[in-house]
Amino acid sequence: MTATVAILGRPNVGKSTLFNRLVGRKIALVDDQPGVTRDRREGEAKLGDLRFRLFDTAGLDDAKGQSLEARMSAQAETAVDDADVVLFVIDARAGVTPTDREFAERVRRRGKPVILVANKAEGRGQNEGVLEAYELGFGEPLPISAEHGEGLDHLYDALLPYTEEAGNKEGDERGDGPLRLAIIGQPNAGKSTLVNTILGEERMLTGPEAGITRDAISSDFEWRGQKIKLWDTAGIRRKSRVVGKIEKLAVSDALRAIRFAECVVVLIDASLPIERQDLTLCDLVAQEGRAVVLALSKWDLVEDKQKKLKDVQSDLEDVLPEIRGVPVVTISAKQERGIDKLLEAVLGAMEKWNSRITTAQLNRWLEAAIARNPPPAPSGRRIKIRYATQADARPPTFAIFGNQLSKMPESYKRYLMNGLRKDFELWGVPIRFSLRGGKNPFDKDR
Repeated sequence: MTATVAILGRPNVGKSTLFNRLVGRKIALVDDQPGVTRDRREGEAKLGDLRFRLFDTAGLDDAKGQSLEARMSAQAETAVDDADVVLFVIDARAGVTPTDREFAERVRRRGKPVILVANKAEGRGQNEGVLEAYELGFGEPLPISAEHGEGLDHLYDALLPYTEEAGNKEGDERGDGPLRLAIIGQPNAGKSTLVNTILGEERMLTGPEAGITRDAISSDFEWRGQKIKLWDTAGIRRKSRVVGKIEKLAVSDALRAIRFAECVVVLIDASLPIERQDLTLCDLVAQEGRAVVLALSKWDLVEDKQKKLKDVQSDLEDVLPEIRGVPVVTISAKQERGIDKLLEAVLGAMEKWNSRITTAQLNRWLEAAIARNPPPAPSGRRIKIRYATQADARPPTFAIFGNQLSKMPESYKRYLMNGLRKDFELWGVPIRFSLRGGKNPFDKDR
């Protein structure tokens, strides 16, 4: 049974733009003038490998009686009643308005699951509106830009429990979605051989030739009760070496697999010297905010194993301090060695990637960290950190509030980041900071 999703919100927050983006065609009329949409519009939407029925609505209105606005609002409420989940859309540029608060309460009374979407969040200037959305009580807001197609991977994660995958021909209802795992690396690193070993069958073509795999191919399997969707991808060479249209498309497909994955295994051929491109791929995954596991393949061909492992870990510390502590696993896919350790490392990385720290815990830690090493005083005025809160997980993202934070040096950010890793065991996952001015809402004396 296909899930039904309704888009709701006040006029001119970008509901129809989001509808067009998800159905893949410009079906709904879009204009800067509010109230263009009147009827409830239905389409077959897709997002990655998800398929679902989607309703675009005129939005809610406080009009009464049989006026046009009241009938439009009634259509929207009918869409809510028919839906399995509601996408409640706000405008991140405008922030939360009184109308948003009123409509949020009306949606809450319908008793349906709600995903909060902060649209028009392109660029860093809209962070304040996104953070304000927490007050609506629908949980974590998803910052997206329907017009530019940004942030749809977050929407994918949120919709996954309510939808079905394309290709599920039996139509079985889904529970929790599988862990999405991608394997990337340079050509001929052994990605397809590793996938075949994990699946226990010759699912992917393999051979001595580099570049056999072109498409990002997904396969489903289960390991120790955990459902996993596994992507094998084309080899990613340095940009200057990528030639021909087919290779460019293959690399583009591999990069797309990274964006839709939750955890990425970066596979390195340990029988060859470590190249800069191998570490660049690790950095690419970290920049996308995904959990990272580094796998050294063809370990049976390595002679001085201790030296090789030490060299790799040293390179990671020097080149990629932002994902310090990334797990490194040695494997031999042909000999079926190290596969369980690799998958255990994946699940461990996922647990850290999903970590949440309570505001009370975080601020007790922050107080101790500042006491040990106070922030510097650029231009004679000391930076003051008031409080912090975890704004997001997947990856762990922390909002830090205070004065003059824009002048905080990178060295002090690294001090805080390394302290978080050590004290909360966030090794090997990207950590992000959002530095914000403003008063402490928890300080009642202010």
